[in-house]
Amino acid sequence: MLLPARKIIPFESLLQTELAPTTTLTEAIHRAQEHLLQLQHEAGHWHGELLVDSTLCSDTIQYMHWSERVDPTLQAHCAEHIRSRQLADGGWNIYEGGPSEINASVKAYFALKLAGDLPLAAWMKEARANILRLGGIPQMNTYAKFYLAMLGQFPWKFLPTIPVELFLLPKWFFFNLHEMSSWSRAMIAPLAILNHFKPTRTLPPHLQLHELYPAGMEETDLSLPQDSYFWTWRNFFLRCDSLLKLYDRFPVHFLRHRALNVTRQWMIDRMGEGSEGLAAIFPAMLNALMALQTLGISGPLFQKAERDFQGLFVKTPTDFRVQPCLSPVWDTAITSICLAESGLPHDHPALQAAGRWLENREVRFRSDWAQKILHVEPSGWAFEYENKYYPDTDDTMMVLMALRLIPADAPQLRQECMARALRWLLSFQCKDGGWAAFDRDVTQHWLEDVPFADHNAILDPTCSDLTARMLEVLGKLGWGKNNPGGDMSLVQKAIRFLRHTQESDGSWYGRWGVNYIYGTWQVLRGLEAIGENMTQPWIQRGRDWLESCQNPDGGWGETCASYDDPALKGTGPTTPSQTAWALMGLCACGDLTRPSILQGIKWLIHHQNPDGSWTENATTGTGFPGVFYLKYDLYRNNWPLLALATYQKGR
Repeated sequence: MLLPARKIIPFESLLQTELAPTTTLTEAIHRAQEHLLQLQHEAGHWHGELLVDSTLCSDTIQYMHWSERVDPTLQAHCAEHIRSRQLADGGWNIYEGGPSEINASVKAYFALKLAGDLPLAAWMKEARANILRLGGIPQMNTYAKFYLAMLGQFPWKFLPTIPVELFLLPKWFFFNLHEMSSWSRAMIAPLAILNHFKPTRTLPPHLQLHELYPAGMEETDLSLPQDSYFWTWRNFFLRCDSLLKLYDRFPVHFLRHRALNVTRQWMIDRMGEGSEGLAAIFPAMLNALMALQTLGISGPLFQKAERDFQGLFVKTPTDFRVQPCLSPVWDTAITSICLAESGLPHDHPALQAAGRWLENREVRFRSDWAQKILHVEPSGWAFEYENKYYPDTDDTMMVLMALRLIPADAPQLRQECMARALRWLLSFQCKDGGWAAFDRDVTQHWLEDVPFADHNAILDPTCSDLTARMLEVLGKLGWGKNNPGGDMSLVQKAIRFLRHTQESDGSWYGRWGVNYIYGTWQVLRGLEAIGENMTQPWIQRGRDWLESCQNPDGGWGETCASYDDPALKGTGPTTPSQTAWALMGLCACGDLTRPSILQGIKWLIHHQNPDGSWTENATTGTGFPGVFYLKYDLYRNNWPLLALATYQKGR
């Protein structure tokens, strides 16, 4: 839908309204630069906190009680955090401003009960009533029920089987380990070990959760329901699960023994040096700790696993939190780009230090991705400080765009590094023309019906935001219609993918950021970088969509609710990060005198804090859509700087 023509208002006039700030555009950019420079670590990198919901603190308490090694201080910190996140209706949510969610609420209630909160306490009664309104324990997802089973609060017989034999299946078999996403593999390896041993702790009666089952349901069949049609993939896998449960009672012993050894070694290999724990993400790291204890493995490996896990803890004077992982490579690459693009001299010591730090973290290890990509030299960057098994395309794209802006101490080595990383990235293009995060062609949608896959993350789908970012990388490195630097056929395949994934209203879905604002911004920016004609109708529909969801205050915002209900796309309170994304998308389309752009720039300048930062409480990052979300604390500061710089350079 085309918007009516708007009166063009000069930027200077906009800044003379009664709400106008006294800060100029140049001053706002300088203040933002100074603020980010003050946050740089001595080693040369940036590392902002990742803030998430209360479930990680809840899981930590449950783990301590399962392991029978309760740290009273840690438990008290976690419990206080959980209490502070309770909503007015008694439940807990999974993103800022969101509604109560069943998994988070049950986990929080159980953790507080384990920590000593009495069921008759007012907040516990409110929580219990809310949980029962949401359907109680039977409505939880499989992984949440798995943790309950470990503490005797859900019957193992009603959980989907995760057989260790999965790790023996050959690559040619239609269902095998490498058809699942990297994070699913890492979570499933220790869970398969735990599924075999079923190491259940018996809790005293006063700590059990009978009250969270709706009346009469605790003794019923709590298996996953089948579809009404006889033949569906879901029913096929549920029938397979019934056979696996029978096999689990009478396994082929030599096969089970071999599978256990293979799974155990697979997990241990990915927990050693060069990795901050299994996959360097909280769920896999927690599962691995439990698996090691179940296997009786102690000593240096277990001690390292505990240190890695504790490295996710954040203690401030007012709160204790647990991060899902660490994000220094991502934060450093983005912040370096923002500073360099905003006018900081490219040979500035801060940028030079960041460039050296990033270059030294290139992953030269042939890891899991090589199961599908055989003939390319290892390269890439991971999200974390160390995670050699799981470099990803998104971080690698951002690092390449950062390194291109920073002069190298050894130019020949830098050039070789970037060329190697680009070849590695290009090898990840999937059959449909798009890019995914960690693997190539892990996109078999029927796998989403596997019984233990209800966490909405068993696949590593190609997505518009990553594909467009790849186009941006290629454009910045010299590829493009006006200056082709390589095989343009893959560029055309990527553009066809973007045209195919455009929504009917002109927007694009954002897989790794919230949500349609994120996706649409990145697509428009990628298309502009690769040299597409930005006046094409299909591209201008994306621009018009962004303008259509601008808030009356001049900014943009969107909540995680749009993942569950697309009717809510592009709607939400204004945030600095999403305003910045929308502005950069509009700037990519040209005509920087459009009122939408001028109003958005005005909003960013007006809402900048005196120290050069911006305030943002909203959750604007995505882990698993509909299941797990992230608040990147640096997003509120680095993306607005890049938006202001993009506008300033384009005027």
